[in-house]
Amino acid sequence: MNAARIPIGISSCLLGEAVRFDGGHKRDSYIVGTLGQHFHFVPFCPEMAIGLGAPRQTLRLIRIDGEVRVRGNETHELDVTDALRATGVERAAMHPELCGYILKSKSPSCGMERINIDQGWTRERPPEKTGVGQFAEVFMAARPEIPCEEEGRLGDPLLRDHFITRVFTLHRWRQMVRDGLSAKALLDFHAAHKLLLLAHHPQTYTDLGRLLADLRHADLERLSQEYLLTLMTGLKHIATRDRNGNVLQHLMGYLREALDDGDREALARIIHDYREGRAPLILPITLLRHHFRRHPHPYVAGQVYLDPSPPELMLRHGM
Repeated sequence: MNAARIPIGISSCLLGEAVRFDGGHKRDSYIVGTLGQHFHFVPFCPEMAIGLGAPRQTLRLIRIDGEVRVRGNETHELDVTDALRATGVERAAMHPELCGYILKSKSPSCGMERINIDQGWTRERPPEKTGVGQFAEVFMAARPEIPCEEEGRLGDPLLRDHFITRVFTLHRWRQMVRDGLSAKALLDFHAAHKLLLLAHHPQTYTDLGRLLADLRHADLERLSQEYLLTLMTGLKHIATRDRNGNVLQHLMGYLREALDDGDREALARIIHDYREGRAPLILPITLLRHHFRRHPHPYVAGQVYLDPSPPELMLRHGM
């Protein structure tokens, strides 16, 4: 594995592996070509892992006696629910290094949400669109700190930005732990992510601050695990235009004495345009970066908000 790339779990078919029910694949060029420059993919196909092979009969979620099961479309007696769930548990334990997971949408094994659940074999009633793939459900429950996303949703710039931000945050956390977990390292990590957290979920920043308040007397290992779970849960909230706007204005405050009237007015105007939905987030971000290059500030230099991941991955459209 290239140590410079971030380890990411992924459904094998998205990399072009011929593991689909029809013997084909669902290679995603953006994932392979662009994300692949930064991520080391760890592929896995739960259907292949439990011995179904390819090609194979299709599977579906069906509610039987009130319980959701994964059954064969042709051989109704085929029930792979328990096998898929067991492999989800195994996979979660096998790769502690993962910083994210990209799952195949609409799959009764790997889909994250809105999977059809049939109400009977005859399909006389419309399916419920509330299902979760049985491998994915167990994996996500076992590893709640890992950002997970479906390949289809990565086509949305906002959701893609959100996923990538969380992946790089978890990667920075794992780097911090590898370098040596200490009270100072944890406090420095928290300080560096303040503005990012305020943009995503201010209450999480407050909760984490309370958690760290008595750090000297705490069990550092236990506290760090609680911190990580709270952090990654908070970052599941998508940053809004209003919260981003508050952070942008906070950053502008560090330039108040450095900028002339014209620069201040131009910056305030683009932040206002962003708040009102007339400009993407990248515009005020770019202008702030420009000003901070000319007028460096040590506090801002330590924040990850302006550069949460490589710029070629971040569209920073924001909402």
